[in-house]
Amino acid sequence: MSVRDLFKPVDMTEGDPVKKIVAFSIPMLIGNIAQQLYNTVDSIIVGRFVGDNALAAVGGAGPILNLMLVLFIGISVGASIMVSQYFGARAREELSRTIGACVVMTIVASIMIMIVGPLISGPLLRLLNTPESILGWCIQYLNIIFIGILGGGLYNILSGVLRGLGDSVSALIYLLVATVLNIIGDYVFVVYFSMGVAGVALATVLAQIVSAVLCVRKLMKMSDVFDMNREMLRPQKKYVQQLIRLGLPSGVTQAIFSMSMIVVQSLTNSFGELFIAANVIVMRIDGFVMMPAFSFGSAMTTFAGQNIGAGKMERVAEGTKRGTLVAMATSAVLTVLILLFGRHLMAIFTSTDALIEVSYHNMQILSAGYIAMEVTQCLSGVMRGAGDTVTPMWISILNSVIIRVPLAYILVGLTRTPELPQGNFYMMPTSLLITWLIGACITFAMYKRGKWKEKAVINI
Repeated sequence: MSVRDLFKPVDMTEGDPVKKIVAFSIPMLIGNIAQQLYNTVDSIIVGRFVGDNALAAVGGAGPILNLMLVLFIGISVGASIMVSQYFGARAREELSRTIGACVVMTIVASIMIMIVGPLISGPLLRLLNTPESILGWCIQYLNIIFIGILGGGLYNILSGVLRGLGDSVSALIYLLVATVLNIIGDYVFVVYFSMGVAGVALATVLAQIVSAVLCVRKLMKMSDVFDMNREMLRPQKKYVQQLIRLGLPSGVTQAIFSMSMIVVQSLTNSFGELFIAANVIVMRIDGFVMMPAFSFGSAMTTFAGQNIGAGKMERVAEGTKRGTLVAMATSAVLTVLILLFGRHLMAIFTSTDALIEVSYHNMQILSAGYIAMEVTQCLSGVMRGAGDTVTPMWISILNSVIIRVPLAYILVGLTRTPELPQGNFYMMPTSLLITWLIGACITFAMYKRGKWKEKAVINI
């Protein structure tokens, strides 16, 4: 295979399923790691050069930022499903109009967030009982990200389009470029210009704009696969409705998940700045351990979508089984490494011994759930690739709202004593672990039930 071939759309309807899935997943895994570096480097820089409270501020802004990004989540999921199925069916016009509709919807969503985000960030943070010591930094960080959201929105949607076409390498390259720029920007703005949390946010925005421009440039050169012109940028009702139908469940899922995280964040905030900062560190490390799950899950969506579009259901079943096993083995190896070297990883973020110990113990509790998350993500990816975004939505709602939130408050409440008036902080990761295990069992049961096979966008 030549270097040029790496940047072409990949046909996943032929060849060994596992080789196709793994080959597609590796660039995505590297890309997801690079994506995680955005937030991780932000945390390391502010933790080391500004202080533990600044580290807590960047993390404390996370749930609200995730809530505002639900529009992009919905568009991205709908785009990946439609693009992969139309590409598998060799339907050029439908593919072109789908991509055009994605671009227009992303621009509209970005404008909405640019207006609404800065208006609600302060009130929401106060509602969460965010400590006054970090409140100003949280607001500052969020407002800069929201005002510059168009770059991040376009990158996330258009890289999803590229992956739906089977090109995970281009998305990776553009993300690596942006990650390097983000790291340089973090260091320059925070260390040299002493901009603190604002510098971290500004570096992220500028890096995302560069990655978005690169994605647009790449798509405009793919005239052999689809058409990108003014006509295709006029969204037709059929494709917009289809994107909404497929993406809305995932958007709603993310919105509800983000709301539940906000409620849980309020509980975390009650433990004080040390535990908020510890939670930030754990989330950053956790993000890396989760990368195989997200990468293989996205690969499964493209694999299932292309093969369902081509009418190859037996190939979908074979690829799902073997691909999920590979994903589980990958996660197991990473989990062992995290447990062995966890304290050293925590020490990258802070030199405070108490913060390192709290973070590491938190990570130990969560470690048992990472393999379960591989099952959830891979099987959910297959269902989404088939066009069934509703079933994963209900599973996620059940886990994140009906189980996780009450369980966290109940477990913390049961451990309140005169010595621990706020309860035991470690009940927070324990509730999350239980949620992951239950979610994997439910997802497996729904996959085996097989109703997702009837949801294809294209009639086969």
